[in-house]
Amino acid sequence: MTRRILLLTLLAALLQSCGSFASAPPIVAPPLTATLTPSSTPPPPTETTIPTITPTPLPNIDRVLIVTFDGLRPDAIAEANMVNVMSLMQNGAYTLTAQTVMPSLTLPAHASMLTGTCPAKHIVRWNEYVPQNGFALGIDIFDLAQAAGMQTAMVVGKEKLRQVTEPGSTDYFEFVDKTDKVKDSSSVLRLALNQVSAGFNLMLVHFPEGDLEGHKNGWMSRDQLEVYAREDKGFGQLLQALKDNGMYESSLIIVTSDHGGHDTTHGTDLPEDMTIPWIVSGPRIAPGELSTQVQIMDTAATIAFALGLPLPPEWDGAPVYEAFGMPVDEFRESGCGY
Repeated sequence: MTRRILLLTLLAALLQSCGSFASAPPIVAPPLTATLTPSSTPPPPTETTIPTITPTPLPNIDRVLIVTFDGLRPDAIAEANMVNVMSLMQNGAYTLTAQTVMPSLTLPAHASMLTGTCPAKHIVRWNEYVPQNGFALGIDIFDLAQAAGMQTAMVVGKEKLRQVTEPGSTDYFEFVDKTDKVKDSSSVLRLALNQVSAGFNLMLVHFPEGDLEGHKNGWMSRDQLEVYAREDKGFGQLLQALKDNGMYESSLIIVTSDHGGHDTTHGTDLPEDMTIPWIVSGPRIAPGELSTQVQIMDTAATIAFALGLPLPPEWDGAPVYEAFGMPVDEFRESGCGY
């Protein structure tokens, strides 16, 4: 009996102890709080700057100077040591395989050069000064420049070149020789230098003496090469005058010829007569040898493109875009169909 009372007493004490545990409040862990130190503060968001591209303006072409060495074959440039022409080649775009027109004569070739058309259109096939024949037909580059209010000039060695364009298209025109036989490159140079000082937007300077010497002593003769070397020195003075007058950097310069020659003549379709140099240097020009097959009619079109003048749709020539670093025109016409 006593033992039973003892067990009940122990059981009661145990139950009382369990109840005290059950009624105790639960232990709750304090919430975790993150303390950010200055070193752990995230940087403020930054704006992404989008670069702006400012196009570089193209340099101005304020004027074009065309220089023709009458009768100059491409192979004569190095043989005559025409240092100023060769320097222009190094700094410009050039080809030594450009082609003139038939007949490969001074007046028809210059007419095609400046009218941008083949002889069938400008109709100049004669090669003497024949006033009753009038002028080359069609719109030429001097017509376009004059209509745009530009100052135009022609300084030539032979009077017959007057028939390339009407007098109203040139503000200044002067020739040296009425007979096609007088050797006087110095007068051509003097007159051209005066026009540089006066100012111009388009000028043709024609050195005649190499052709005259070729007819006398033969193409590529020592005498002819000496003449070309002398004319090249005059050309160098012309370039220096442009620099002295602050005009060189904004001038496009084209050096070319009207025809070549063989023996003591020209006028045929022989490669020696038909092949001419064509060199262009100045603003926007990409230097190097051209892959484009240049025709003499392309001269007018290239000048019009450079000066921002319209291209008449009847022109047979096209701008030599490759010279300006543009893609080669693979669909160009191949000359006048000779």
